[in-house]
Amino acid sequence: MKILGIDSSGLVAGTALLVDDVLVGEYTIHNKKTHSQTLLPMVTDLLEMAGIQVEELDAIAVARGPGSFTGLRIGAATAKGLAWTLGIPIVPVSTLVGLACHVREDGLVCPIMDARRGQVYTALYQVKEGEYIPLLEEAAMDIQDLFQKLEEQGFREPITFVGDGVPVFFDTIKENLKIPSRFLPAFSNYQRPALIAYLGSRYLKEGNVVKAADFLPIYLRKSQAEREAEEAKKREEDHKC
Repeated sequence: MKILGIDSSGLVAGTALLVDDVLVGEYTIHNKKTHSQTLLPMVTDLLEMAGIQVEELDAIAVARGPGSFTGLRIGAATAKGLAWTLGIPIVPVSTLVGLACHVREDGLVCPIMDARRGQVYTALYQVKEGEYIPLLEEAAMDIQDLFQKLEEQGFREPITFVGDGVPVFFDTIKENLKIPSRFLPAFSNYQRPALIAYLGSRYLKEGNVVKAADFLPIYLRKSQAEREAEEAKKREEDHKC
C-alpha cells in the first residue's frame, strides 16, 4: 500500500511517502515561499527520489484542517487534483491529531495552532496505548478560554502542549495556566506530513476515506475577509440607525 501524505495547513509545507507502513521519504520546507510554490514540486521530487510512479499511489492522506485558510486550500487543491486524476481516494486527517502524534507516551496532549488575535485552534486528547481519545472537541477560541476549559476538567497530571502556538503563547501558558504544563523540543511544534501519512494509513484500513470531489477542508471559523465584510456591514447598518 502506497500512501502520499500532504500537509500545508500551517507554517510548514511538506509531503511524505508511506509504503506498507514504512516511511520511505519525507520532504518539508519552512521558509518565506508560499506553499503554492513549493508543495507540488516537493511531491514530484519525493516520488522521483523514491523511485515511485505517481500512478502507483493507492491513496492520498491530507491535513484537512484547521489551520491557515490559504494553506488548507492549496493542500486540498493539490490532493484533489492528484486523487481525481488517479481515481484514488482521499483520506482526510485532522491537523490537530497530526500534531498530537508528536507525543507517543500515555498522557494528556493539547495541540495549539496560532489563529491570530489571541486565539488558537485547539483540542485535547488523552493518549492511551497509541490511541488519541478526544476530551475536548476541535475549536477556535481565545487562549484564556482554553485555560478555563482545561481547568474545569480538574486535571492533575501535566498537559503537553504542541504546535506553532507554543512559541507565541509560551509565557502566557507558564504564567496563567493553573495546571502543570510540558513542552516538546522546538522542531516538534510544526506539522509533519509523515504523521499525516501514518494516520492516513490507519484510517484507510478502517475505510474512512472520501472521493476527491467530496473532500473539503475544515476551517472552524470564518476567514478574515468574511469577518471584515460582516464587520463593515454591521457598521453600515449601525450608521443607518
